[in-house]
Amino acid sequence: MVVREPVRLRIQVRPDMGALREQVLAPGEPGYRLLSGGTHLHYALIDLQFDPCLPTDAWIDYTVALQALTDTDGPWTDWTQWAPELCYPGKSSPGFVLPSRVHSLLHGSCRKPHHAGADGLVEADRLLKRLMAQDALDVGPCPAADAPDDLPHWPSALVLTGDQVYADDVAGPMLHAIHQVIARLGLPDEPLAGGDMFGLDSAQALYRHPAGFYRRETLLPRQARNAALIEVLFGGVEKPVFTTDSAHNHLITLGEVLAMYLLVWSPALWPLINLDPPAGLDAASAALYQTERAALEDFVVGLPAVRRLFAHLPTAMIFDDHDITDDWNLSREWEEVAYGHPFSRRVIGNALVGYLINQGWGNAPDAFGAALMEQVQAGVHAPGHEAHNGLIDGLLNFGRWHYTWPTQPPLVVIDSRTHRWRSESAARKPSGLMDWEALTDLQQALKGLPAVLLVSSAPIFGVKLIEAIQRAFTWLGHPLMVDAENWMAHPGAGHAMLNVFRHPKTPQHFVVLSGDVHYSFVYDVELRGQVRGPDIWQICSSGLRNAFPPRLLDVLDLANRWLYAPRSPLNWFTRRRSMQVIPRKPEGTAHGRRLLNGSGVGLVELDAQGVPWRIRQILREGRFVGFSRRDTESRWD
Repeated sequence: MVVREPVRLRIQVRPDMGALREQVLAPGEPGYRLLSGGTHLHYALIDLQFDPCLPTDAWIDYTVALQALTDTDGPWTDWTQWAPELCYPGKSSPGFVLPSRVHSLLHGSCRKPHHAGADGLVEADRLLKRLMAQDALDVGPCPAADAPDDLPHWPSALVLTGDQVYADDVAGPMLHAIHQVIARLGLPDEPLAGGDMFGLDSAQALYRHPAGFYRRETLLPRQARNAALIEVLFGGVEKPVFTTDSAHNHLITLGEVLAMYLLVWSPALWPLINLDPPAGLDAASAALYQTERAALEDFVVGLPAVRRLFAHLPTAMIFDDHDITDDWNLSREWEEVAYGHPFSRRVIGNALVGYLINQGWGNAPDAFGAALMEQVQAGVHAPGHEAHNGLIDGLLNFGRWHYTWPTQPPLVVIDSRTHRWRSESAARKPSGLMDWEALTDLQQALKGLPAVLLVSSAPIFGVKLIEAIQRAFTWLGHPLMVDAENWMAHPGAGHAMLNVFRHPKTPQHFVVLSGDVHYSFVYDVELRGQVRGPDIWQICSSGLRNAFPPRLLDVLDLANRWLYAPRSPLNWFTRRRSMQVIPRKPEGTAHGRRLLNGSGVGLVELDAQGVPWRIRQILREGRFVGFSRRDTESRWD
C-alpha cells in the first residue's frame, strides 16, 4: 500500500463461515516494513502469517483500516472512506480465494497508458464483476467443454508477463502529470550522474529544461564517443519488426519512476492533476501532446477497475525490457555501453529500484532480506548520493528476481533479462535469454513435477518468419533495429532450453505463458527424439494495452503460413529442433490467420492434470475469442 503519512494498519480477514481474524501492526513490527520515499510518499510492505493457515477454495473477506502514527488515540479510517469503489456490487468488502489447484488464470503483458485502445486489465475486472453477479465463485468440476460461452471458474491468479509500465515510452501528458506528483508528494531532488557534462546538475534542472519534454535525447553529451549511448537509451522503442522513434520522454530520475507507478495503477492522484500542456512546446509537440492526452484520459477512466482487480486476485509479475529500458541487456555490446556510462547506469538503476518496490518485493518477499531493504530505504531517502549508488550497484548484480509459487501446478517465473548468455563470437550478437547456470537451476527446480506453469516474458516458440527476419538483421549487424530477442537467436541458450524440456525427470505438461510481441497466439508443441518429449502449450497474450501495426501483422501472418507451411520446401530446409508445431486459429478471424491483434487479456482453463482444456483471449467489452487446434496444419520444425 502507498500512503501519504506513516500509519498503523488494522487488517481483518474473515473466511466464509469462519471466525474473524485481526492483526494490528505498526511500522517495524513483524509483517510490516515502511519505506519512506518522500515527505508524503510512504510504502507499507505487508507480509502476514496466519496460524492456522487460511482455508483454500473458500471466499475470504478482508478489510484494511489506517490510523495516523502520530495519533495513537485517533480514529481509524477504513477502505470505505479512501477507496469506496474497491469491492464489487453485492459485497460488503473486497476478498479473495486461495485455490487448492489452479482451475483458471488470467495473463497478459505490455500495457502502455497512451495507446489508443482497450485496457486488458479493465476487461479482467469486467470478468470478475460478471462472475460475482452470477455467484460463480465455485471451484468444483470444470464447465462443459462444449459450451464455448461459459464463464470460467473464479481465476486463481493474474500473471503479468512483462512491460507493466513503459519507462522508456512516456507520453508528454503523463510526464507532465509525473512532475506534478513529484512536487505534491515532496520527493527529494536527485543529483544526476554525469549531468555536469551536459549542464544539468539535478533532477529539478531537468524538469525545468525546455528539452525535458519530447527531446530528452538532446540533453546527452554530444561527443562522438557517446553516440552509442544515444542509441541505447533513445534509439526508439515499439520495434516489433522495424524501428520507430518514441523514447524521447524516457524516465530518468528515481522520482519520475516512483511517480509513474502511482499513476498507472491507481486513480487516487489523478483528480489532483492538471493536464493542460506545459509552456514552451513547439507546434509539432503540442499537436502530439493533445493526441496523447485523449488516449491518456481514456486510460485514467479505467483505473478504479484496475485497482479493484488487484485487490481481489493474487498477482504475479516479472519485468521485461520496457519496465527498465528498451532492448535491456540485448547484447554484450549493449551492456558495455549502458553500464559503462554513469548516466545510463543511473537510468537503469532507478528503474530497477522502482521495480523492486512496486513489483518485485510482492512476488517473493523472502528473496529480499532485511539488509537489502535497509539499503533500499537509504537509497530512496537520498537519491543521487553514495547510498543510492551503492544500492544500484547491488541491484545490477542481484540474482533472485525469478521465483516459484507453490500452486498446483506450480507457477515458475523465470528471469530472462539479467541472467544473459553473452555471445563469445561477437559483442553485437544477441545474448541468450538465460545462461547455462540459470538454465541448470531451472532444470533442477522442475525435476519431479508432473506439470508446470512456466512464465517466460518472450515466447520460447515464436513465429518462424519473424525470427528469420530478426536473424537476417542480426547477420547484417543491426539486432537493435528489430528487437532481435528470441530464445533461438542464441544457439547455446536455445538448445539448452530444449534440453530442459526433454529431460526425463522434468514435467510432461508445460504451459508456457508469454507476452512481449504485441500480438497473441497459441501453439501446441510436441518434441520428438528417441523418447517422446513433453506436451507444451505456448500461449502468448500481448498486449494488455498495445497492439502490433495491423497491416504489417497481416502481411507477416499470411507470409509465415505460406512460406513455412507443412509441405513448403523452405520449412523443410530450415528444420532444426525436431519438434511438431500445431497452430491454433483465433476463432472468428479471416481464413489463414493464426495471430490475433488487439488489446485484451488471456484466459487459460486447466484440468486436474494441469492440461489446458480451453484457451481464450478477452477483448473489448468482454468478447471471448477462443483458439481452436488445427491438426491438419501441423508442421515439423
